[in-house]
Amino acid sequence: MVIAILLFVAVVGLVLFLTNLPKHMPSWGVAAMFLFPAIILICFGLIYPAIVTFKNSFYGRDGTQGVGWANYIQIFTEPQFLRVLLNSVLWTVLVPLLSTAVGLIYSVVVDRTRFEKLAKTLIFLPMAISMVGASIIWKFVYDQRVGLLSAVYTWVAKLFGHTVRAPQWLMNAPLNTFLLIFVMIWIEAGYAMTVLSTAIKGIPEDLVEAARLDGLNAWQQFIYLTIPMIRPSIVVVITTVAMAGLKSFDIVRTMTAGNYDTSVIANEFYTQSFLNQNTGLGAALAVLMFIIVIPVVVFNVRQLRKSQDVR
Repeated sequence: MVIAILLFVAVVGLVLFLTNLPKHMPSWGVAAMFLFPAIILICFGLIYPAIVTFKNSFYGRDGTQGVGWANYIQIFTEPQFLRVLLNSVLWTVLVPLLSTAVGLIYSVVVDRTRFEKLAKTLIFLPMAISMVGASIIWKFVYDQRVGLLSAVYTWVAKLFGHTVRAPQWLMNAPLNTFLLIFVMIWIEAGYAMTVLSTAIKGIPEDLVEAARLDGLNAWQQFIYLTIPMIRPSIVVVITTVAMAGLKSFDIVRTMTAGNYDTSVIANEFYTQSFLNQNTGLGAALAVLMFIIVIPVVVFNVRQLRKSQDVR
């Protein structure tokens, strides 16, 4: 840590020293001097590893023998990896849509109520918990013997005159995947609520008053005024949470380790690269995840710019 701080101070000091040498250096030259360290770090920390990973994806288990497209063919043909891809699609679609819906409804319901601050604090609290911590909490909730979900399940069964034993929630596919997705939604709903609540409060009061004078009820105001006005924020939240869902690793690794048909691309990349020592297949999975994330990132950046233009 100390070495990193000293290195950062030395680089910044060197840049400041060099920019002061020529007295009439153009503005683009000063900008280039400040950008140079960042460009070097991006090249060595992002671009170079990406190129090496792409190259390794065409090699075998030990990374010495070329196998062509075999790793990619294996991913798109074997049932084990098709299940991984299907789970990743579910995470990428369900997590952003449901998190945004919960955050939007919650922000509208509690907005300007007497307990607004307390209500928003409660839903935002999961964001302060690490993914691993949240996974451990929900693993207890889903426990067959002492879990809250099992207790509710047996209690409801007794109400209808049945004595049953709760199932192994995390071992039953595909239910276990949806239970893991619910944990992610529980965490991300607080983020969605915070962004969308801020956007709703930014709607001009004169527009809201004009809508009321036109006779629009609360539901019509929500559909015809609130949604169109906060659309850029909704898109940004969906794309941001979609990226988090696609890269989800902690929850799956902590709760099931990818067993019982719950694995996703990020977890399978870790399993193949570091547990099975299959670097070629792990690199192919990493490249696949990179290719899927890039369009979402580009779309997210474009929506952020549109949102800034609206402001």
